[in-house]
Amino acid sequence: MKSRFKKLDFQKVKTYSIHDRFSKVTPQDFAKIISSKSTIKHFLDSLPEILVGKDFKEFIRLYLKAIKEKNTIIWMIGAHTIKCGLSPLIIELMKEKKITHLAMNGAGAIHDVEIAMWGKTSEDVASGLKDGSFGMARETAEFINNSLTENRDSNKGYGEILGEKLVRVNAKNKELSLLTMAYLEEIPLTLHPALGTEIVHQHPNFDGAAFGEKSLLDFQVFSDSLSKLNKGSIVCNIGSAVILPEVFLKALTVVRNLGYPAFGFYTAVFDMIRHYRPTVNVMQRPTQNKGKGYYFIGHHEIMIPLLAAALR
Repeated sequence: MKSRFKKLDFQKVKTYSIHDRFSKVTPQDFAKIISSKSTIKHFLDSLPEILVGKDFKEFIRLYLKAIKEKNTIIWMIGAHTIKCGLSPLIIELMKEKKITHLAMNGAGAIHDVEIAMWGKTSEDVASGLKDGSFGMARETAEFINNSLTENRDSNKGYGEILGEKLVRVNAKNKELSLLTMAYLEEIPLTLHPALGTEIVHQHPNFDGAAFGEKSLLDFQVFSDSLSKLNKGSIVCNIGSAVILPEVFLKALTVVRNLGYPAFGFYTAVFDMIRHYRPTVNVMQRPTQNKGKGYYFIGHHEIMIPLLAAALR
């Protein structure tokens, strides 16, 4: 039985030789085999020159160049990076001047203070939520909230205040504290909390005026660091899906509004999945026309040690 539908005749389709075609992949781009004696450099060189493998090697080269040229290098991190046990790596990068500014959200300060002071952090949220005990640890709120209240009307920002206090009380795990080590290394560490998002906000000793004052001062310190961005600078966003990408965009527009030539830098997002705000606010918009943005997906506890090792 004949079909009711007409077929397009392919007999006159034009073809050409594969030898005349541009091809994006050749065996030279493939992954290389390494041995048990190989170094991190050998491992990096072994990655395929394809897609994200190529991007990662390219970003590492740009980062190393930024270090050599002493350009501004800003890291913005979510609190999960601290819970994943990555503080020692970040501290070492700060000591080696491979990070010149560290920005965190408010939860990052909580985890950092708890590790520094008492050697433990990260409660069971589901369990505590049932009986209303979630976030009600007395000592954590007293340390952070009282620190802010004690410094009301001073010109010190949120991060500097906490770092200074951890040093003053000689926190028993201060060598694992980002706040402490940034303070000792004289590297700006700024905190960018959102009201109502951290457990210390639900305590009776929370001082909203002091909190707002210190958060604003840190936003200004962060903006000052962004004013030093130039061609070849690096900005990394690691694990912050909303807060820090938004803070970064607002601070960057202030800096450009004031006439600073913050263009031509490179950004990289490291996260476990692709998010909207890091994509547009960190990778795309700030680097349009000049610079370039990258996005690397993977667990922080694997990707950040790999990044730190590659930079050595």
